[in-house]
Amino acid sequence: MEYTSLPGLDRPVSRIGLGTWVVGGWMWGGAEEKEAIEAIEAAVDAGICFLDTAPVYGFGRAEEIVGKAIGRIGRDRVVVATKAGLEWNDREEIRRNSSPERLRKEIDESLRRLGVDSIDLYQVHWPDARVPVEATAQALLSFQAEGKIRALGVSNYSPSQMEAWRKVAPLHTDQPPYNLFERGIERDVLPYCQENRIGVVAYGVLCRGLLTGKFAAHHSFAAGDIRRFDPKFQGDTFRRYLAAVDDLRPLAQGHGCTLAQMAARWALQQPGISVVLWGARRPTQILEAAQMPPTLLSDHDLGKIDRILERRIPEPIGPEFMAPPL
Repeated sequence: MEYTSLPGLDRPVSRIGLGTWVVGGWMWGGAEEKEAIEAIEAAVDAGICFLDTAPVYGFGRAEEIVGKAIGRIGRDRVVVATKAGLEWNDREEIRRNSSPERLRKEIDESLRRLGVDSIDLYQVHWPDARVPVEATAQALLSFQAEGKIRALGVSNYSPSQMEAWRKVAPLHTDQPPYNLFERGIERDVLPYCQENRIGVVAYGVLCRGLLTGKFAAHHSFAAGDIRRFDPKFQGDTFRRYLAAVDDLRPLAQGHGCTLAQMAARWALQQPGISVVLWGARRPTQILEAAQMPPTLLSDHDLGKIDRILERRIPEPIGPEFMAPPL
């Protein structure tokens, strides 16, 4: 396992982190709790110490499962990251709310569900246009002063929003979407974070499973599955992305790794990327990440990947569909 340092934290973190959106079950077709806890234990036993979760993942369920796993594993073996700034009603309708009052409620609920005294990395899930960024940053700064959190982070923020944040509080990390097919952050977010020494924890490295190579054009996703709303998984567009996957597969095989492992390695090699999150709800899924070969992709390999994408997907589609209502 490879390790790195993240600003604001005093211990190394694994460059592969376990993402727990799928553990919560919401928008992923459900998850079995016992198996999910075993997946977390398998990850930690394999050297993956960075666990990323959020209250909205299963509306508290993912945090509760992570908390149960921490109780079995031991708090000192994991770096715990969670988020705040989204709320929901009994119809599972989500909206952004990064007001200090909402964040104050969320931090205490997350600490309770996770069963910990403090959270290593606390991130604002999405920017909230109704609340000044400075007010949100000040709230997290107060949590840090109280000992409830260690490092301060954001997710899905633009450079201008991060700049506003940094005027009143330190910003240790940013968590944007990033993978072979969704590279928009290369234009502005990634350079900004590099310039200002902000750690980048990339989510979606497997592009909702598309980069596992396990789907065919006729695949049917269950009602409520997020991929039913992702334009990449629709009609001719889906077929174009699958053609790119087929072209990428021999390159992965040539390196003795799976397509998913190559996709993660590609992301880890990009300048400025600190950690990539790998979602898993079963032990076998996270062990695939932990067993990723150390072989680096050469400049020739990287150029070949770019040419495949240019040929198959001349007009790539971003992850904008995932944004919750403003």
